[in-house]
Amino acid sequence: MQEIIKNIFDAILEGNSQEVQKNIQTALDHNINPDTILNDGMISAMAEVGKLFEEGQFYVPEMLISARAMKEGLLIIKPLLSTDTTSNTGMVIIGTVKGDLHDIGKNLVAMMMEGAGFEIQDLGTDVAPEKFMEAIKNSSKSEKKLIVAMSALLTTTMTSMQVTIQGIIESGLRDQVKVLIGGAPVTDKYAEQIGADGYAGDASRAVSVAKRLLSI
Repeated sequence: MQEIIKNIFDAILEGNSQEVQKNIQTALDHNINPDTILNDGMISAMAEVGKLFEEGQFYVPEMLISARAMKEGLLIIKPLLSTDTTSNTGMVIIGTVKGDLHDIGKNLVAMMMEGAGFEIQDLGTDVAPEKFMEAIKNSSKSEKKLIVAMSALLTTTMTSMQVTIQGIIESGLRDQVKVLIGGAPVTDKYAEQIGADGYAGDASRAVSVAKRLLSI
């Protein structure tokens, strides 16, 4: 069993989608619990990817390839996961803020978050504050721990983050969600200034900050 799990782990690290899918199927054929495959083979591999990135051994392209391989594996494993696994995971509502059409960083954060076991609701780019608030209202019924993750790549669109947070406060939704922000011009100081709960400078840190915010 351990060898099969290790093969999944290694295939994700190498970013080999076909091998990930093949080894997951092999694991299932050997009656290995889907939760074990996810936690020991897949999520642990993405944690290692994040660690290698922070150590300077992996760069954005390697992270992206590994995250895509993980995503391909999730297509097979997700329908088989126990309700305990899927219900205890936090949900991340993610989007690039209004006026900003950049999505590469946002997509990488979404994939890394999904690789870490979070459920993802990707609102896309140019997301108006109202759309974030609507997503919070709809998702709060699921009883999952919620994070709103906002990205901005332009200094001119950063103000949309503050407007969105203010809207969340005025709508009475602020206590239902943690707010995480990031993007090239964004700083920790700006996050504090506008009342966000956390800031992440890259996709790997976004995962660790999200886990900290939700006490996972």
